[in-house]
Amino acid sequence: MVNKTRLAALMLLPVILLPAAGCARNKVKGDTAYVARDVNTLYSLAKQRLDSGQYEEAAKLFDEVERQHPYSVWARRAQLMSSFGYYMAQKYPDATSSAQRFLTIHPGNKDAPYANYLIAMSYYQQIEDVSRDQKITQQASDSFNELIRRYPQSRYASDARLKLDLINDHLAGKEMEVGRFYQRSGNWLAAATRFREVVEKYQTTSHTPEALERLVETYLNLGLPDEAKKSAAVLGANYPGSKWYKRSYSLISRHAPAAPQS
Repeated sequence: MVNKTRLAALMLLPVILLPAAGCARNKVKGDTAYVARDVNTLYSLAKQRLDSGQYEEAAKLFDEVERQHPYSVWARRAQLMSSFGYYMAQKYPDATSSAQRFLTIHPGNKDAPYANYLIAMSYYQQIEDVSRDQKITQQASDSFNELIRRYPQSRYASDARLKLDLINDHLAGKEMEVGRFYQRSGNWLAAATRFREVVEKYQTTSHTPEALERLVETYLNLGLPDEAKKSAAVLGANYPGSKWYKRSYSLISRHAPAAPQS
């Protein structure tokens, strides 16, 4: 007795394979040739490759499922499995492309949160140190925020929030690096702008105490002692035991002492 899935695949075979007559082999990217196969055989082969850790080959086979059998019941699932395979193979642009294609065609599918998660994680895995351009980091942040906004109750939202904390710390680190560069160059106004960005936009990160202390330094050099005192007060209220508060207190005491009482 043939089960319903197998029967559906068999019913599709005449439609899918007839156009391939006279051209039994089909090319996919990477110049890897595949024999035209029925959808069950092709999907099973892709799954075997995935289970054995041959992730990129598995992803390409899942792409073939979609390409050779676009109207089969397996095509939709193959799109998502392709993205996962490319992700595991560390082919992150391909993983992103497959997941985005899935979302374009099936925006309301129950697996849409997972597709969004794969996109965000693909960007996340490409984040580089703070000395490099942070475009990918921002894309990861935007993708995780979109996931949380659209699917706040999904199983992936909690991990997205944790990843965002790490991303924000990373982005704040980049702002600090640029701010320190401006500070060393004597460009105090540009430095203050960067440090304020950390305090206002990334205030829950580990870089905030240093950013406040750096603001004390830059404001004093800009001839703005009152602004320096405000930053020092915020630092003292929130991080009273930190080395950054001790440094700012010393600076204020030396360069912007309180006016004498009359």
